Amino acid sequence: MAHRKAEGTTKNGRDSNPKYLGVKVNHGQAVGVGEIILRQRGTTVLPGRNVGVGKDYTLYAMKDGRVSFGSKRKTSYNNDIDRKKVVHVV
Repeated sequence: MAHRKAEGTTKNGRDSNPKYLGVKVNHGQAVGVGEIILRQRGTTVLPGRNVGVGKDYTLYAMKDGRVSFGSKRKTSYNNDIDRKKVVHVV
């Protein structure tokens, strides 16, 4: 027989599922209550008016309206001024 017997198992043959992070609704688009606007790891984008934060930092709409992205000046703990992205539902 010219066949070779199968080798053992592998300990490395698995991968995690993609997490589908990022912006789900763009600037100017309409959203309903509870609709997800953005999925993120940590607060890279801050919540603004009528936007809530989930326990995994997901931003979602708390009222019907249109999505608006902007920026905000924020002072950090060491007195540096940073520009942070903010999302509102207007």
